Amino acid sequence: MLRHYVERWPLVTGRSGFVLARYAFIASILVLLGTSLSLLFFRYPAAADPRTLFQSSPPPQDSRDDYDYFNIANASSTAHPIDTLINAAREFHDARLLKRSEDVASAAQRYRERRGRHPPPGFDKWVAYALKKDAIIVEDYFDRIYKDIAPFWALEPKKIALQAAKWSHLVRARGGKVEGVGETAGRVPWLQLWTSLVKDVEEYLPDVDMPINYMDESRLLVPFEDISRYISKEQATRTMPPASQVISDYTGLAEIDKMDKPADPKFTHAPKLYWDFLRATCPPGSPSRDVPAMEEPAMLSQFPHGLPDTYAYKNFIKNFTAATDACLQPHLRSYHASFIEPVSMSTSTELFPLFGGSKLPQNNEILIPGAMYITDHEFYSGGNTHGPPWNQKKDKLIWRGVASGGRNYVGNFHHFQRHRLVEMLNGTTVSRLERNGARAMTFEMPLDSEYDFPRLHERKIGAWLKEFADAGFVGRNCRDNKCDYVDPYFSDLESIPMKEQYTMKFLPDADGNSFSARFRGFMLSTSLPLKGTVYAEWHDDRLVPWLHFAPLDNTFADLYAVLDYFTRDRKGDAAAQMIAEAGKLWGEKVLRREDMALYVFRLLLEFARVCDEARDKLGFVEDLRIK
Repeated sequence: MLRHYVERWPLVTGRSGFVLARYAFIASILVLLGTSLSLLFFRYPAAADPRTLFQSSPPPQDSRDDYDYFNIANASSTAHPIDTLINAAREFHDARLLKRSEDVASAAQRYRERRGRHPPPGFDKWVAYALKKDAIIVEDYFDRIYKDIAPFWALEPKKIALQAAKWSHLVRARGGKVEGVGETAGRVPWLQLWTSLVKDVEEYLPDVDMPINYMDESRLLVPFEDISRYISKEQATRTMPPASQVISDYTGLAEIDKMDKPADPKFTHAPKLYWDFLRATCPPGSPSRDVPAMEEPAMLSQFPHGLPDTYAYKNFIKNFTAATDACLQPHLRSYHASFIEPVSMSTSTELFPLFGGSKLPQNNEILIPGAMYITDHEFYSGGNTHGPPWNQKKDKLIWRGVASGGRNYVGNFHHFQRHRLVEMLNGTTVSRLERNGARAMTFEMPLDSEYDFPRLHERKIGAWLKEFADAGFVGRNCRDNKCDYVDPYFSDLESIPMKEQYTMKFLPDADGNSFSARFRGFMLSTSLPLKGTVYAEWHDDRLVPWLHFAPLDNTFADLYAVLDYFTRDRKGDAAAQMIAEAGKLWGEKVLRREDMALYVFRLLLEFARVCDEARDKLGFVEDLRIK
């Protein structure tokens, strides 16, 4: 049972490593208390070109002369906390790459070691496809699949298969052919995009169905006690029978296809109560479990000062997974629109199969790559233009977007994350706060005791932002299109195409109604993404904060300190360039369309198995028989 509660604890990892899991509060705190602080400090590695970490082509020739972060950091007499986090991220990434598999035998062995089962039938074809597409096979990169699939091992396979096959919108694979099923008139083209992705691997798939969530918001919130029971059952089913007893062919869905549609789960539609549904998924005793939803959203909430040690190192994010976890942060009920009043709510507390592009860590959907990551639309990607080399960029920050995230109106907009980001980057507003010591509608200035940098102590952040930052809404999404209540604080600005935004060095990213669909485009640009989110995505296990992007707290309380580090001197600029270029190079290796298809290929093999009546004996064991 403890494996369900406690996961890995390196200093900095991707989104599912170094995790204070939603199931883990009590046991995890014990682990943290037992962790020596000496692990947080170490000598810088020998000077090295970070490009060698990614086995990819180098950046443009004219950017190489400035690519010297590690040389500068090694020569520096003082280490900033972010320097420590960058080096921890680099070491973690290097260690995982040592576990790369280059053939079926090594991949199957690592699968068994990590999963406690034989791989599913078709695993050899999956490895062959990965190698053909020059994909990086590290078993850790697919952990999200097993967290999502695990509780379904506690349900009857026929029930899962029937629910999946009869859902209103799904991607269906039969006889090596894939089609989208469901009415799409008047809808965004998600079904078409997901169908096109699965078609890339259709010839290798067993008969399987992928029912999709067509809402922005995630829909399943199964209470903690139920999920814990399901996970315990899943652990009890883990076995690796002798090769002679293993079945290598899926049963198929012919019987399921003949059956009638089952009743849909019960859904609740009460957006103002979403937080109360969410906190029921938190472990008993966790900080948020017994904290009810806001009763007076019109009131200003107390702004948190000082990030907790559970996920921060000297007030900078060290544990991105925990930083996204609302179960650990009851203040997020009043600092993120998803928990205040989402645009729509259709939530079930029953576990059933539903696939979606993002979810809160507490949700129970099965993650697939977001549909907008599959499109080539320039609005999300910037097209084929990814920006000039770092030393040709403007030393500025840019953000444009709509005021999405939830239903904003006079009594609640000041709690929304995008409003807070825009107001925090308004130099005029910040200068006023620095003069009079008051708070803004959406935030308070950091205290001198929280961070140590001259712009904060000398009250010069506002003057700096006036020259450095350009952030604003292209649509304020006001109730009934009447914006008088936000007119004193926000105005509508002209949109700026992504390819023009890529001429700036810094690209902050904030959640909208769910995840931000621009993040992949930001990652593949030559600019530095700065990311704060409460949403989990398919790629989280393969991206390392402080090496591939700069993480932010969801309150953005660390925003000024992070930006100050990257802009104060040559070392900070070199660090920003290193992360921007390393993230782009890595994204070109692990965020390609081929990588998304490979992820869904693996996921559907696993889902087909959990839907099969013979699932306990289904597996790939040809590598063992050869031995």
